Amino acid sequence: MSVHTYADLETDPNAALAALGLDLPVVDDDPRYTSWRAQRDGTIWIAGQLPYRDGALPLTGTVGAEVSVDDARAMMRQATLNALSVAAGAVGGLDRLRIAQILVFVNSADGFGEQSNVADAGSELLVQVLGEHGRHARTAIGVAGLPRDSCVEVQMVCEARA
Repeated sequence: MSVHTYADLETDPNAALAALGLDLPVVDDDPRYTSWRAQRDGTIWIAGQLPYRDGALPLTGTVGAEVSVDDARAMMRQATLNALSVAAGAVGGLDRLRIAQILVFVNSADGFGEQSNVADAGSELLVQVLGEHGRHARTAIGVAGLPRDSCVEVQMVCEARA
């Protein structure tokens, strides 16, 4: 984990993403609902995103039982990258995006208490890519199950910036 100082937080988001060796994935809308919804004030709600990669969930199960914390953190990074892609599309690019809040759901085994550690992987990615505009309020919640037995899900509230 790299630690950023406030001086490090101004970044070109597209260059930062490339430096991490990442591309924004294509995230298709479900025909039953939209991946995002915007308000006139520039607030955008991003629907919960699972860690799909190339159309499949690379890992499923319960964190603290079938899924290790390290693997859950990797899945959290992927889910956050997917949400970031939806958000960038909603506002017209990464350079127009500010993250206000993320809500992280962790499919947790009984007694598992490291939801924040799993969520940190998404928070770290947002700051690495967006700098100060990626810093956000956050809630991490342990749940008894998630859609398609995903180990994590992330929902975002974003702002369009000029």
